[in-house]
Amino acid sequence: MCIEPQSHQPLQIYIYIFCLLCFFLEKPADTASEEEDFGDPRTYDPDFTGPVSNRSCTDVLCCMIFLLCIVGYIVLGLVAWVHGDPRRAAYPTDSQGHFCGQKGTPNENKTILFYFNPLRCTSPSVLLNLQCPTTQICVSKCPEKFLTYVEMQLLYTKDKSHWEDYRQFCKTTAKPVKSLTQLLLDDDCPTAIFPSKPFLQRCFPDFSTKNGTLTIGSQIVFQDGNGGTRSVIELRDAANGINKLLDAKSLGLKVFEDYATTWYWILIGLMIAMVLSWIFLILLRFIAGCLFWVFVIGVIGIIGYGIWHCYQQYTNLQEHPRSVLTVYDIGIQTNISMYFELQQTWFTLMIILCIIEVIVILMLIFLRNRIRVAIILLKEGSKAIGYVPSTLVYPALTFILLSICICYWVVTAVFLATSGVPVYKVIAPEGHCIHENQTCDPEIFNTTEIAKACPGALCNFAFYGGKSLYHQYIPTFHVYNLFVFLWLINFVIALGQCALAGAFATYYWAMKKPDDIPRYPLFTAFGRAIRYHTGSLAFGSLIIALIQMFKIVLEYLNHRLKRTENTLSKFLQCCLRCCFWCLENAIKFLNRNAYIMIAIYGRNFCRSAKDAFNLLMRNVLKVAVTDEVTYFVLFLGKILVAGSIGVLAFLFFTQRLPVIAQGPASLNYYWVPLLTVILGSYLIAHGFFSVYAMCVETIFICFCEDLERNDGSTEKPYFITPNLHGILIKKQLVPQKQKE
Repeated sequence: MCIEPQSHQPLQIYIYIFCLLCFFLEKPADTASEEEDFGDPRTYDPDFTGPVSNRSCTDVLCCMIFLLCIVGYIVLGLVAWVHGDPRRAAYPTDSQGHFCGQKGTPNENKTILFYFNPLRCTSPSVLLNLQCPTTQICVSKCPEKFLTYVEMQLLYTKDKSHWEDYRQFCKTTAKPVKSLTQLLLDDDCPTAIFPSKPFLQRCFPDFSTKNGTLTIGSQIVFQDGNGGTRSVIELRDAANGINKLLDAKSLGLKVFEDYATTWYWILIGLMIAMVLSWIFLILLRFIAGCLFWVFVIGVIGIIGYGIWHCYQQYTNLQEHPRSVLTVYDIGIQTNISMYFELQQTWFTLMIILCIIEVIVILMLIFLRNRIRVAIILLKEGSKAIGYVPSTLVYPALTFILLSICICYWVVTAVFLATSGVPVYKVIAPEGHCIHENQTCDPEIFNTTEIAKACPGALCNFAFYGGKSLYHQYIPTFHVYNLFVFLWLINFVIALGQCALAGAFATYYWAMKKPDDIPRYPLFTAFGRAIRYHTGSLAFGSLIIALIQMFKIVLEYLNHRLKRTENTLSKFLQCCLRCCFWCLENAIKFLNRNAYIMIAIYGRNFCRSAKDAFNLLMRNVLKVAVTDEVTYFVLFLGKILVAGSIGVLAFLFFTQRLPVIAQGPASLNYYWVPLLTVILGSYLIAHGFFSVYAMCVETIFICFCEDLERNDGSTEKPYFITPNLHGILIKKQLVPQKQKE
């Protein structure tokens, strides 16, 4: 999720057209020539032979700020390491702030959190205080049957073993002879227990369906232990309330179990994706035209298989329905796979895949006349990669650097989130207490005035925090952690683009290939980028990071205001999200071309961005007929790699390939390793194919410079191959003739 997203080339064309329209509407056509409007074309320079060697440091101020931010980021990580405790994220915490399942404590064998009265979790204070207003203790297992405290007392007179079964869900000070009133006052035991199953290390009601009706323990109604009768719908709403309190990090525990079981199969799948991507890159050099149709047929076939599978599942559920419930009826379930037993799930997936299939086919139809240009460009790119083979290894370095950034960000975020000491808050089950949400001490709470003023109020663990300066600024540190993470991720991507651009520019401007290509062009370009242009790369990545931060803020506001009925605010949010999406992709495109100019001429970011923009605008017709098809072909290759590996992983993890290998049978969620393999395969394919994309874009920029510097004569020969030169010039003249 951290690799740069696929560029949207049609959007880039619209940017060019929009800029042209704005310019010509603002200024009369006869006031200046095209060259004056978008800068002077390059002139012939007999000494120019590619990337400039004599350079100086650029954007030094931004480089210093970037380095200071990294130093501050390291210091933040060290401070968070001292104050944080990841166990608080791994273990549930009871009402006294003790970890469930922590080794070396009385709760070592009690790994599950049990709620005395989950029905209270429907209280409005749940969302206000982020805590369910009921006592929570650690238990070794969840209840398996209905039983009230009063019923247990009646059975206790005949058989003492009933108390032993019930007391494991009570505090250690509980006794079996208390009256119901005294029990409620002391809050030592739950008034009733329900059939439950562990889910995210919490005891959740064990819901099931019977004749299409939601039940628990084969019952629709049950006794709550206080003399009242409750329905299973109320208990379902309470379970949903509990789920709102669980942070997404709790889900990672079960996900971790699946990763521990399937990690070697995931690595095998990713290795296959890497080998397949490598094979495609090699074949592109020799059979680019044939391979394009392999991409097309493969992608259409994989999406078609997905449509067929969804249709089969949908029709099977229609003929043999397992439940008449909908997604809105079942709510939170201990088994997420239950959602795949709904007809709506498979029908929705089928519609989405059908839309994607239609979009791919329509794009193939509309771009059919430009496929030959894309194939020629890919062949030229294959030659460049063949002469600079080290570029195929560079994605591995990028992947390592990105992995380091991601791991550091995650670890720092976890330690920040778990910094502090246990903080206890007053929680009133009925929600009518003037002291609610105040800080309290559980050791002396029952002797304070709060307990007397609010009968039934509890002093429960709320969160980890503190009153020191560090704890007060933890939210700010989280924002800083996220921002520097985005900056570093975009810097790593920018560094890779600049290094690759320098290597491919060296290849292009070599008159006699490969004799004139210097040794280790990629290593040389990487060294120049680090030594001279760290500030410029940090400048460009800072712009992207700021835009992405604004997008995250918009998503946060959208999440907070998603229940509002204000149509105007929803419309404005939608417009802002769309504008920032367009802005981000436009800036990414301009940044890539700026990095190419930095790699060639060694100028600062703003000057390079201006030169790249002017060069593209002076050759806008060439841009309009070349780039978008090439990127589309490479995108099909990425989809083919990820889709083919995804189909194999789906068949394997769902036990449908017993002939080849027996898949793991004890997975909580088979979609965890499946999605990991699909996403990882796409990122690996993106890393390899992005080398091609950067190669094609660099060659195109150099080609535009070549046309302005030289005229093809003996004194000023073109550096580009005659075949590619003829194709690009021909494609440029077609729109001009049509216009005339």
